[in-house]
Amino acid sequence: MQELITAIIKPHQVTDVKDALIAAGVQGMTVTEVRGFGRQRGKTENFRGSEYNIDFIPKVRLDILVAAEMADRIISVVVDAARTDKIGDGKVWSTPVRTVIRVRTGEMDNDAL
Repeated sequence: MQELITAIIKPHQVTDVKDALIAAGVQGMTVTEVRGFGRQRGKTENFRGSEYNIDFIPKVRLDILVAAEMADRIISVVVDAARTDKIGDGKVWSTPVRTVIRVRTGEMDNDAL
């Protein structure tokens, strides 16, 4: 069985998280620039004396596919590397994945990771 770990983190934390994941043995990930909001509901900025609202905060989404037995450890690695102890650090969750197939070779499940 495999797990898809999804993390929404601050953009400036991507390098730290990537380095920590590589050190933990992760062989690949997908990184997507996204925008959204959580409990803080956006933020207010001042620019040239004018105040304006930013409804959707820039974030980065990481998708990491791992063997189910590695999922808890990899989640901990992501959380530890992404934490700044400030509002907006993000979220991490995992989703069970029933089947994975490597397109080029036809390998399946853990062999496809």
